[in-house]
Order: sequence, then C-alpha cells, then structure tokens
Amino acid sequence: MEKTVEFYYDVIQYLQLNYINLGFVLLFVVAGFLTTGFIKRRIKSRISRRSPNPITATFISQIISFALKTIIVFITLYLLGLNSFTNKFLAGAGLLAIVIGFALKDIGENFLAGIILAFKSPFRVDDLIEVNNIEGFVKDINISETHIKTPDGKDVFIPNSIILKNPLFNYTIDGFLRYEFMIGIAYENNPTEAIKLILETVNKVDGVLVGDKKPAIMINELATNTINIRVLFWVDTFKTTKRSVHHGIRSKVMNDVVVALIGNGFSLPASVIELKNYDPSIPLSLKVETNEDGITKP
Repeated sequence: MEKTVEFYYDVIQYLQLNYINLGFVLLFVVAGFLTTGFIKRRIKSRISRRSPNPITATFISQIISFALKTIIVFITLYLLGLNSFTNKFLAGAGLLAIVIGFALKDIGENFLAGIILAFKSPFRVDDLIEVNNIEGFVKDINISETHIKTPDGKDVFIPNSIILKNPLFNYTIDGFLRYEFMIGIAYENNPTEAIKLILETVNKVDGVLVGDKKPAIMINELATNTINIRVLFWVDTFKTTKRSVHHGIRSKVMNDVVVALIGNGFSLPASVIELKNYDPSIPLSLKVETNEDGITKP
C-alpha cells in the first residue's frame, strides 16, 4: 500500500515538472500516427495501381504502418525519459519473442503464411477457389486468415497456413469456368445426330463461350439402358462473379438440350430394372421401369 501511494506521488510530481514536455510528446504521438495513416494510404494506393492483386497492397501497407508505429512508440518512451525501461524492454525482447513464438505458434505461422500469399498472389478478391474441400469466392485476406463466401452463402474463415499447405484450386484466375453434365438417350436413337443437335442448341444459349472455348459434346459411356452423352461448355467469369448467373446459364443449357432432344423425337429413358420371378406358379417375368423420382411401374 505504501509503495502504491509513493508511486502515485511520484507520478504527480513528474507531471507537474514535465507538463510542457508531456504536451510536446502528446503532439508528437498524434502527429506521428496521423502521418503513419497518411503514408499507409499513399503506399496502398500506389501499389494498387501497379499490382493486379489488391491483397498485396493491403499487406505491404499494413506491415509498413506497423513498423512506423513501433518506431513512434520507442521515440515517445525516449522523450519521456524512460531510457532504462526502453533498454530493459529491448534486452528482454529476444527472450519474449521466443516465449511468444512457442505460445502463439499457430498465429505466427498464419501470419507468415499470409505474407507469402500476399506476395505470391495465387488468387485475387472475388476469385472462385477451392482448398481443403471448401469452395467459395475470396472476399478478404488479413494477417491470420482468408475470408471466403461459399456458393450457398456461408462465410468461411480459413487460416492462411491451411491454404499454404494444401493444394489450391483457382477456377477463375484466367476468367474462364467450365461446366458439364450428362444426358442419356435410348440405344435406338442415333448418337451422332443427337450430338449435332446438342451442339447447335448449346451454342445458341447466351453466356456460353464459342471460338477457342467452344462447347464439347461426346459419348461418355455405353450404359446398360442408355447412351450417356457428356456436355461441356465454358462461361466468362470476368463478366460477372455471381455464381447465381453461372448457374442460370447452366440451367438454361440443360433445359434447352432436353427440350430440343424431346422435340426432335429422341427418347430419354429412365433406368430399367428387370425382375425375374422363379416361382413356378407365376411363369411370366416382370419388367419394372423406374423413373427419375424412384417410382416403379410395370
């Protein structure tokens, strides 16, 4: 208790003797932090104009801002006459760094991974990526984690170390995204004519790319009941990053292909299951057809 009272009076005496110096120090701190904020914004603006990835500009500006603020803090301690405290702090900084390094290993690992990702730039904001079986659009990256939004609207925050250690799939880095689906026709239909009709139909859908990224239609499998045809087409993600638009194009393609095939006399059979009855009292075999809803009918 006596030490507390003594410390209190020492602080009061120090303030009375050094109030002019304290005013100058306070002015220096305010001016220093305002200048640091201005420098941070200018650096971020300059790098953003030269770098295609805004994440890099954000990281570099944050690191420079942190370094300048640290320098301001040490200068402030010196101006306040706390030289001994500053020296002791610097002397113990090495040991403190080791202790903190072990205690906050994961945080430090994510921080270093974030710096590597910022300079390596494997993705940009609004890119569609997949990592560790999580797929979504990149919304932001900070010191420890990357924020992505999944196609179903979920916000996922992935530690940067996980992104750095695992394979990363970037579906939109070049502006192109491919979709595909399968459709089956009956064996009595001509697959060559079906492929020709599907190709003509897909090329007419607005949003489907042609030219170098033209659609590809091929026979994928001779299944038990159908000839399965694989339909592949590309969309331009630079026009829009909204997944709903891409899904709308995919839905339009699938709908138009089904309508075109049915309208031109092609059969789209459901799975057929043959049930054999070995009961001699019922000599006839039963043939049961299963539609897409799983409902069977003789």
